[in-house]
Amino acid sequence: MATISFFGDLIQTISDRGRDLIGFGRGDLAARANAAELANLCEDLISRRGEASGVALARLILDRYASFPTAERATFLRLVATEFGADHDSVEAAIAAYRADPTRAALGLLHGAAEPRSQELIRRLNLARDGTLALVRMREDLLALRAGLRAETERDDALIEAVESLDRDFEHLFSSWFNRGFLVLRPIAWTTPAHILEKIIRYEAVHEIAGWDDLRRRIEPQDRRCYAFFHPALIDEPLIFVEVALTSGIASAIAPILAHQREPLPLRAATTAIFYSISNCQKGLAGVTFGNFLIKQVVEDLAREIPSLKTFVTLSPVPGFARWLARERRADAPQRLTREDVEALRLLDDADWHSDKTKVEAVRKAMLPAAAAYFLRAKNERGRPADPVARFHLGNGARLERMNFLGDTSPKGLSQSHGLMVNYLYDLAAIEKNHETYANLGTVAATGAVSRELRANLPPPRAVALADA
Repeated sequence: MATISFFGDLIQTISDRGRDLIGFGRGDLAARANAAELANLCEDLISRRGEASGVALARLILDRYASFPTAERATFLRLVATEFGADHDSVEAAIAAYRADPTRAALGLLHGAAEPRSQELIRRLNLARDGTLALVRMREDLLALRAGLRAETERDDALIEAVESLDRDFEHLFSSWFNRGFLVLRPIAWTTPAHILEKIIRYEAVHEIAGWDDLRRRIEPQDRRCYAFFHPALIDEPLIFVEVALTSGIASAIAPILAHQREPLPLRAATTAIFYSISNCQKGLAGVTFGNFLIKQVVEDLAREIPSLKTFVTLSPVPGFARWLARERRADAPQRLTREDVEALRLLDDADWHSDKTKVEAVRKAMLPAAAAYFLRAKNERGRPADPVARFHLGNGARLERMNFLGDTSPKGLSQSHGLMVNYLYDLAAIEKNHETYANLGTVAATGAVSRELRANLPPPRAVALADA
């Protein structure tokens, strides 16, 4: 920590002296009050050779960008997307040179010429102190801009393509900067500094933490654990964290895990580790995959700490199920529901259906086959499972173990999945095989209990039905 602070102070000193070299300070930059002027400074930044002046200019650009209102930030990002692409003349010249002399050296020059100038701009902005965090926040703005452009009635396809290309530049560089080798796994405990615990409360995205007492119930008892990944450039900013319950069996509902009044389980009786909440903390790192490393390392650490643990399983939400089911119910000719299913699922329109035993049983009979079709057959545009949580865990080598009807009866759970939750099992002996078959063939590893819920008259699934555990 002291070493990081020393280098941070050193960079700040270079930056302070660099402001004298570039001829203006923070007050001078305030006069440059629009996105176009800031884009001009970015041109200046990528053309400079001096390290000190570059560090100073990078910090000034990031400070000014941070002071912009949302609309001006969007204008700046549009300018970077459209004006900081590759130099086409240089690309054509490099192509011609490679055709004339197809050597590795010529190929290297072609690669350099084809790289968008925006990548070099991002690298140079990262030289500034706290530049990495500032760039993560900038990408949050870029993702919001991209979503807004896609939603516009009159789409500007050329601008959308440029913005998406800039986003790929961010994702490409972030994937290198946030490589697993740079990440540090830390346990989160009640003794963790308060400013980090505050962020755990704020960033929890699956099951809201209702203040300090609720957080304490989740991390202090002997049968509860929490772990987070950190990066040296974002010392006090968790990237992703997982909450774990140690139990004597696979849980089918979230309420007992989050209960205020419960008796902690003695560690000697714990046989199962349940990952019941995994939260990505930084929106600007969307698409940068380190969640799989988190789970694998936590499994290894827990198995080493508590040898009695034999089962590692999630209790996961199903965030896309209610929307998918609504579309199926509205369809003139539903592909995944029978006529009887559609009729029974009308009961979901009653807000209190889950409180009536008769309605609950009718919905159960129609919903579980629909859920099996959702997991095993519904695909996104890339041919992967429609559910984002399913894609995450299946891609990491887990198998779909069990569907839990009314596993989450909170307002959020009922809204996003009609209360459905699922368990994904991480079988250490089968993780690699499951990952490979999913990655190469799109195969969903699922137990026979899940596959048997499918309606017999639907097309056969691309799934592997495994023996029940």
